[in-house]
Amino acid sequence: MKTINEIKRPDKHERKLARNSYSSLISAIDRLKTDQAEIEIEETGEKIILPVKALKLLSEILKAMSEGKPVSIVPMATEVTTQKAAELLGCSRPHLVKLLEEGKIEYTKIGKHRRIKYEDIVRYKQKMKEDQKKYLVEIMNADEELGLYDS
Repeated sequence: MKTINEIKRPDKHERKLARNSYSSLISAIDRLKTDQAEIEIEETGEKIILPVKALKLLSEILKAMSEGKPVSIVPMATEVTTQKAAELLGCSRPHLVKLLEEGKIEYTKIGKHRRIKYEDIVRYKQKMKEDQKKYLVEIMNADEELGLYDS
């Protein structure tokens, strides 16, 4: 897996191309009747048959690019080091190791090295966000009961 250390946002020209392509692609996908589509690269005349799922992923990429967001694609079965996992979660490596040892995130050990599946990191991060949202709602409800929102 190639790791990109520098995040590059799409420039103005790329955003405009992505915006125009996104609209056309979504329209074409909506008209498809099968689970595959043949596309042609005009410059080379080469025709390629793609699964519709790949076209839908491409449409998501184009949408993100049109909004100026950087895009990264990682195969879900990819395993990462503890350092990379900590970076993805936005925490220190020692804190991540603690989470692993507590069983909060699954991992495998190869010799002395721990490896974590990317999908497990994403799942844990998603759970953290859901928990944070739940706690914020609880705090807001408690504040409301105490009359802190009354003027």
